[in-house]
Amino acid sequence: MGMTENLLSSTQWILTTLLFAVLSVRAARTADWSRLKSDTALQHSFFGAAVALGFLWQLRAGVTPGLSIHVFGMTAVTLMLGWSLAVFVGVLASVMVVITGREPWLLLPANVLITVMIPALVTYAIMLWERHKAFENFFAYIFFCGFFGAGVSVAVAGCVMVLLLWSAGVYDWSELVHSYLRYLPLFMIPEGFVNGAVVTGFMVFNPERLLTLDPRRYR
Repeated sequence: MGMTENLLSSTQWILTTLLFAVLSVRAARTADWSRLKSDTALQHSFFGAAVALGFLWQLRAGVTPGLSIHVFGMTAVTLMLGWSLAVFVGVLASVMVVITGREPWLLLPANVLITVMIPALVTYAIMLWERHKAFENFFAYIFFCGFFGAGVSVAVAGCVMVLLLWSAGVYDWSELVHSYLRYLPLFMIPEGFVNGAVVTGFMVFNPERLLTLDPRRYR
């Protein structure tokens, strides 16, 4: 999903930019910058994830303007770093996408909001729900936070994108349903698989890289 020029109305551009700014300030205030500055392993995770997403987001299939398809990967990054740092990883990756000409600078806030912030917040909310339920089997973390969280996050982001395009009058509702919404469940499968596989790999081989994981909770 990547917004291109002339897809959003002026009002939508202002609203998405303001929401982007508010969430960015919130993420900046809650992020553990001191730990990032002192922890070399965390720095590798942070910048490595930004580069990986920047390259991953170059691979996309175009359906219609504003409705391109690509793997987000934000669920795995959010579980690795927490939502605050994950937001800035996504911002860096989005800047890389803009520099390569895939997306316009003007719509960077809207694209970050949809591709980065919404999936990160949805994933983090599901992670908090899983933590609140206090499951004792570590497969609950892998399934709910990794596989399920990734699928739901891309579905929510896709629905927000569709509502923006529909309210802007870019597409008719029937056209959006025919060209995108009816395929959305299919997009959730690869998103869930990719993120779930990454989370599973980290949990098995390097669980300390998952900052949202508390292994003491599981038997």
